[in-house]
Amino acid sequence: MIGRTLAVDYGLKRTGLAVCDALGIAAHPLEAVASYSLNETVQAIVDLVVKREVQRVIVGMPYMPDGREGEQAKSVYVFLDALRLKLPERVELGHQDERHTTKEAKQLLKGSGLRGKKHKEKLDSVAAVVILREFLENNATL
Repeated sequence: MIGRTLAVDYGLKRTGLAVCDALGIAAHPLEAVASYSLNETVQAIVDLVVKREVQRVIVGMPYMPDGREGEQAKSVYVFLDALRLKLPERVELGHQDERHTTKEAKQLLKGSGLRGKKHKEKLDSVAAVVILREFLENNATL
């Protein structure tokens, strides 16, 4: 698997983003998109995909602890449909289970020294890093 992958932790208020290098080795958090508008969020992601020459976008799917899709999954499907319409045709779009990513992201940020608003602002993009790491691990080819 060669090429940049963008991971998205979609939220109705803030959407976390992370990207890997072209070799799929290192995942880096990006600034989250803060927007209540689906169209603005989609456009910001499309602009980032074009600017960073991303080959695939992986969106976290918020399954329930038992694996069922809950209410939040419905908004992610709406987001996926809107994003699919705007992404360049060459870009792959998929989703991945994100059940434990926020918990793991909180643990990662706990030792960072960030508190309050700064901690909250970084949480979604760190969750996207976790989504991306899991995707890269699960799709690594030797």
